[in-house]
Amino acid sequence: MNLDKPNVIMIMADQFKATASRLYREKTCHTPHLKKLAEEGVLCRHAFTPHPLCVPARVSLFTGQYPHTHGARRNETLMPKGAVHAVQCWKEAGYVTGLIGKNHCFERKEDLDLFDVWCEVGHRGLPNENAAKGMDWCRPEAGINQAHETRRKMPDIHPAFSYAVTNYPKEDYATGLIAGQTLQFLEENQDNPFALWMSLPDPHTPIEAPAHYVSMIEEEGILFPPWSEEELEKMPERNRVYYEMMGIADASKDDIKKLMTVYYAMIRFIDDAVGQVVAKLEQLNLREKTMIVFCSDHGDLTGEHRMADKGGLFYDCLTRIPMIFSWPGNIPSGITEDSMVNLVDVVPTILKLQGLNIPASMQGKPLPVLSEEAPRTVTFAEYGAGGPAFRLKDLETFPEVHGTQAQMKSLQWREAEGRRKMVRTKAWKYVYDPMDEDDELYDMVNDPWELDNKAADPMFDKVKHEMRQKLLDWSIMTEDARPVPLP
Repeated sequence: MNLDKPNVIMIMADQFKATASRLYREKTCHTPHLKKLAEEGVLCRHAFTPHPLCVPARVSLFTGQYPHTHGARRNETLMPKGAVHAVQCWKEAGYVTGLIGKNHCFERKEDLDLFDVWCEVGHRGLPNENAAKGMDWCRPEAGINQAHETRRKMPDIHPAFSYAVTNYPKEDYATGLIAGQTLQFLEENQDNPFALWMSLPDPHTPIEAPAHYVSMIEEEGILFPPWSEEELEKMPERNRVYYEMMGIADASKDDIKKLMTVYYAMIRFIDDAVGQVVAKLEQLNLREKTMIVFCSDHGDLTGEHRMADKGGLFYDCLTRIPMIFSWPGNIPSGITEDSMVNLVDVVPTILKLQGLNIPASMQGKPLPVLSEEAPRTVTFAEYGAGGPAFRLKDLETFPEVHGTQAQMKSLQWREAEGRRKMVRTKAWKYVYDPMDEDDELYDMVNDPWELDNKAADPMFDKVKHEMRQKLLDWSIMTEDARPVPLP
């Protein structure tokens, strides 16, 4: 065994908001294995995505760059040609590299060739080409396909959302399959230094979970998000567009509660998968040799603001993510990172802990509690690629204006529209959009559910000016995508 190269397993869930775990909010989902992971490491209390959309967030994770720097600002623009990213660093350092789970990040041959193991599974099962390499699937493909049958045709519940409770073998659902495949990967590579991306498609839509986990959530109970009748009056047009499409105020509370219940059940399933991986590392005497990082690409609207799913907004349920670094015996245990940190900081932190060089192109920084970095008081997110605005009058031209059909038909336009940006401190959140006359400003101490937009209130002009200045400083400091070597 090569003892001078610490392993890393980067576990990423998809659309897992921080407050879906009791690590971040009471009266929500109990995640005992994530709790234990945090007790054996560092829990980041204020972690955020740089972009609440799958591909831009994932490219940001691997490159350590903000989307306006790496350029992958839509779900159709994957890892750019020539980008410097973590898998290159690990491959050059002699690691066995692997992806098990959802990709939605890499597509170029030069990047795919960097992976020794590639076992891809997505929201609706195995990809059509199923080009797995380096390992055989640990379960029969017929069973995997059958277990994803419901996700390919979800029941008709409400125009804006659906959910399902099923009873397939747990090992054949995406989360169970990825856990089992990861255990096999660990068995096969226990004598090699490895860097594994364990990428879980859940709890992203389709919202479906085994009955076993749903029953666990029903016993625990869930916290229904508060709604405000006045909130719509202060929403910018971009938010109202999404509300018109994906608003659920007309749904029954029973259906909304069931949607939330199944979403949390998917998280309980993820938590068990994490527990299986930790147990296998302990069995193989690899736990103190292996750093585990848990995070998400972005969050989810599960009833917050009377909406479902996600769509270019910056509410905390969409931008605040779970983040844990755990490596017993090598980093402090049971501590909290209280700085404002970002997904772009994950890979620089891992590389520093592994003793590898952090590429100069990476804008993220190692966590302050694990480095000499100063504590950080602010973080940022963005959305859009400079395209034309999608307004209410544009939505009205669609055959269907309410529900997932309108959401999907307008998706690429809405992904590309504008260049809006968010700045977040512990006390305040500010969103600026040059294409919308209305900004957003929330008092995160007194209004943590973000129901009262104070941007138009002159009493808060000073706060708005200070937050806009932080956005300007960040934009200037991160504008150079390829730093020029200095003398």
